[in-house]
Amino acid sequence: MHYRKREVVQVRPGIAYDCDVLVVGGGIIGLSTAYAITRAVPGTRVTVLEKEAGPARHQTGRNSGVIHSGIYYRPGSLKARYAVRGAAEMVKFCAEYGIEHAVTGKLIVATERAELPRLHTLVQRGRENGIPVRELGPAQISEYEPQVRGLAAIHVGTTGVCDFAGVARQLARESGAEIRYGARVVRVDRRPERGVAVLTSSGDVVRGRVLVNCAGLYCDEVARLTGDEPGMRIVPFRGEYYELARPELVRGLVYPVPDPAFPFLGVHLTRGIDSGVHVGPGAVPALAREGYGWGTVRPGEMAGTVAWPGAWRMAGRHWRYGAGEIRRSVSKRAFLAEVRRLLPAATRDDLVRAGAGVRAQAVLRDGTLVDDFLIREGARAVHVLNAPSPAATASLPIGREVARRTLAALGAP
Repeated sequence: MHYRKREVVQVRPGIAYDCDVLVVGGGIIGLSTAYAITRAVPGTRVTVLEKEAGPARHQTGRNSGVIHSGIYYRPGSLKARYAVRGAAEMVKFCAEYGIEHAVTGKLIVATERAELPRLHTLVQRGRENGIPVRELGPAQISEYEPQVRGLAAIHVGTTGVCDFAGVARQLARESGAEIRYGARVVRVDRRPERGVAVLTSSGDVVRGRVLVNCAGLYCDEVARLTGDEPGMRIVPFRGEYYELARPELVRGLVYPVPDPAFPFLGVHLTRGIDSGVHVGPGAVPALAREGYGWGTVRPGEMAGTVAWPGAWRMAGRHWRYGAGEIRRSVSKRAFLAEVRRLLPAATRDDLVRAGAGVRAQAVLRDGTLVDDFLIREGARAVHVLNAPSPAATASLPIGREVARRTLAALGAP
């Protein structure tokens, strides 16, 4: 996206920088990046711009709170490496700062014979990723979860739960960064030989040497404002949750065997740090990037999604899957049927509507859903372009990687 010079706030020679690094986005990735930068090079001046009134208001604060083990992800991928490493670091971070957490372990349960080969693949993948995995038969499933039924399962001991919003707040405190809330980015002027200047919605101009784009649901838009074409677009998917009215039916975390064609993990049961049991999420197209319900519609954002060729190609390829998700969204009976595959004792009255989250899913021009974390660099800029789940789990190593690239850019002539 380009603007005429008179419309853009500009970096001008002779004007002092407000900071060395300007981070856009106050979710867990942006705050982890700020934390990693100041830890790596103390004295580096970091400013974080967050459009909300506080940190972690979107993906970070609206997920199920699971510390993922890394078992699902292709060995050698960023997701696999960072999730395995990040899970251990997240538990240590929470323990060090007194943030609520628990290492609970989880079951991944096959309920149909067709799922057994995929379950075996997960066993192999887990072992390749260095994750301790125990294979279970039906009787052993009942030892862990008396109300859960399945043909076979695996137990993953390193999975846990924590308060990711609490982690984000602690990262903000420990980073020493200046954090400006209510500061939505409106325009960006980048001069590769000098740095960047950002105009915020409050009318402030903030100048930095390097910009780091951790804008989550709006990361592609911020990349284009900076003058970089990201080669993808964010297509938002809403994850809808219920709470279990009888939480005693579930002791820990119970997951279905995921469909390998999709980066979503299916409807699962999660006992959180509050001892409540979250049921979900589904995965339906959102009608706005912050569309936490069917009633939230932003025509301009919808038009941007519809205009992206990848969105149409994705829809044409996966419409059957999408139709099933929409059906479960609008029909509690259909959602209950999905839950009862794992938990036969669940009834309609057990499902109580809870809050929703939105996944910022990067989609390429050819309709491919980006499966791994995606970090790209431009002149005086680093863009985090795909960081949905397990990004909260992996946030500490992701932050270090973004910090490494940022500090390299900061040292560039």
